[in-house]
Amino acid sequence: MTNETVALIQSHKSIRKYTDEPVSEEILEALFASAQWAPTSHNVQAYSIIRVKDKETQGRLAELCSQRFIGTSPVLLVFCADFHRLQMTCEMHGTRFTLGEPEDLLVGAVDTALAAQNVMIAARSFGLGGVMIGGIRDNPEKVSELLKLPRYTMPIMGMCLGYPAEDPLQKPRLPQSTVIHEDSYRSDRTLAGLEQYETISAAYYQNRTNGKETRGWTMQMAEYFNTARRANIRAYVENQGLLNK
Repeated sequence: MTNETVALIQSHKSIRKYTDEPVSEEILEALFASAQWAPTSHNVQAYSIIRVKDKETQGRLAELCSQRFIGTSPVLLVFCADFHRLQMTCEMHGTRFTLGEPEDLLVGAVDTALAAQNVMIAARSFGLGGVMIGGIRDNPEKVSELLKLPRYTMPIMGMCLGYPAEDPLQKPRLPQSTVIHEDSYRSDRTLAGLEQYETISAAYYQNRTNGKETRGWTMQMAEYFNTARRANIRAYVENQGLLNK
């Protein structure tokens, strides 16, 4: 069963190449309003969005994320978990500001991700394409310095948006038998689904890369999770006051 909204969501592709057509301010205003109507834990609204218009700053972020297309993106947004604003509310009313539990970090990350997803879906409804940039966390200290992020904030993801100049194949997703469970977690069904997905995803990557990449998803993930990832994040979030030391 489908409708226009479901079809839009299920047709997602990451778009990294864009035409020169600018994105209007009216559309951007609609995207930002859509972000603000995302669900938010306890209505804390623990996120901020930085629109990066300065081309020099955009180019520097492309370097810090090691992704060159960021430097030429028509629209570049950085989504940040933000408790700085909430610290200010406590100061306004003379109450103690307590922060630093893992729950706080989770709330900030989830609030930010929900707002970002609303922006992406709204953008696609206007004919735009885009991609999320997890690489914004590769060098969080330098990104924070560049964007002048205050204490109690953290860059969670970037987002490039523009009118698509490419139409890539859609990546296959995991079989639902490995993702959707009823009443309790069903590990007994997972292995068969993973083996099936390895075959499907390997064919996708071979086609996409003209045979240069032959590994499927499970092989890629086994290698990816074999080493620590962004180990510098812990010290960063502690120094930003987002997690107790």
